[in-house]
Amino acid sequence: MSDEEINPYELLEVKTESTDQEIRTAYRQRSLKVHPDRNRNNPDAARKFHELNQAYELLLDPLRRLALDAKLRVKQARNERYKTFDLKRKTMVDELEERERAFKKSKVDKQKEEASRWQETEKIKDEGRRLREEKMKEAEKREQEASQMAKEEQEMDAPPTLHTTVRVKYTLSEHPSLTTADALASLFSSFGATDVDSIVVSLKPPKKAPHKPPKHGTALIPFKRIGDAFAAVCASDRTERGLGGIQVGWIGGVEPEILEWLRKKGHLGPQASGLSSEPSVQRSEEKAPPPQTQNSASGTTAFSSFPSSLPDLFSKPVETPKVGGLDYESLTLMRMRQAEKDRLEREILEQEARET
Repeated sequence: MSDEEINPYELLEVKTESTDQEIRTAYRQRSLKVHPDRNRNNPDAARKFHELNQAYELLLDPLRRLALDAKLRVKQARNERYKTFDLKRKTMVDELEERERAFKKSKVDKQKEEASRWQETEKIKDEGRRLREEKMKEAEKREQEASQMAKEEQEMDAPPTLHTTVRVKYTLSEHPSLTTADALASLFSSFGATDVDSIVVSLKPPKKAPHKPPKHGTALIPFKRIGDAFAAVCASDRTERGLGGIQVGWIGGVEPEILEWLRKKGHLGPQASGLSSEPSVQRSEEKAPPPQTQNSASGTTAFSSFPSSLPDLFSKPVETPKVGGLDYESLTLMRMRQAEKDRLEREILEQEARET
């Protein structure tokens, strides 16, 4: 007959009738012997010190000590009875206790195995969740990259807003007739059709002598096609084109974004900026006409070739229903022209204010 449980009294080397003070003294003596700091080479030192602390705490707890004493008395009585048994009965008791110990051990082992299996399952679940999150993040990243690429391609393919207005500056002593929108439209008609109603002319007298007649003239001329505006800018200050002494450029000195877009699409050469005296303008090979093309609006030769695929800003669409005696298209066009004219007037006034 055997019992694997540790007897706290035996561990502290005290008797069942020992007082609390005797238990404390025994604990101090035993702890000095089994303390891990004094037994660094003993791997079981920490375990023995822990068991000693548990035994000490149990014996100083009155209720737990009473329960322990009752258990020890039962155990002692059982041992006394065991001594009176004959050999056969002792064998039966030993076998029974052995089976009980084996059952308890198998139960503990099963619980440990279940706990280990549960931990492994949770670990696999955590790994699966981590992999799913990584795949989802990767898929979202690829989707965002694809969306960004599609957006960039769409922005690259979509032509920017057309800007066909040029800024003209000249001296009135050389060109005294250029005081009205009609005169300017007639001068630039060789390059293409202009929106006469939206032309803004400014004849501002000198700032220091406002009573004197103006010396310079400034105008904003919107063309109906970007190619015609481009040709006019290229012909700036060219006498053979009828613009001697007349400076023509883009508003703000910045060319329209449509030109850069055309270069990226391969329709314009890299030097065709509209600011040089000899621009290099290219068409795609399948749509390349002769360098000198006939302008349909004026019947004269255009200054330079330009992609024919550009939209006509003022081309008339199909007929629309009329509203109040005035068709919807004309009404919208009138409002657009008035808004554009107001905007151009503000820009030319701001530009002159900055120059003066």
